[in-house]
Amino acid sequence: MRFEGRELKPYAVPVSDHTLGEGSVYFLVRFADDAMLIPEMDTVVYIGKNLEGESEDRYHFQDLASYQARGRLDPKQCDGPATLFNCGIDELSGVYEFEAALEILMRCSLRRKAKT
Repeated sequence: MRFEGRELKPYAVPVSDHTLGEGSVYFLVRFADDAMLIPEMDTVVYIGKNLEGESEDRYHFQDLASYQARGRLDPKQCDGPATLFNCGIDELSGVYEFEAALEILMRCSLRRKAKT
């Protein structure tokens, strides 16, 4: 099996608030270390904006497992196992579409190989 090569951008391109789609899947990517060698990733579903009557724009996400099992949950009435996450416009910098998340992991792989 061969994966097609590509030129990687030196920076991550997070999702834009204008391109978020309700019911669409996104990836939260962060690193557990300063050297950015240990990635952590969560798969989430965008469930809407300002769902709790916020005065400033807040973007709401739900973990994939609970979304698939129970559908979209109301953040005000969430009961049972589920992880709901909301963030402001500045915090969307950690939310990515699939290809951008993949490129982050590819850059991590290159850093890890360079370390050995």
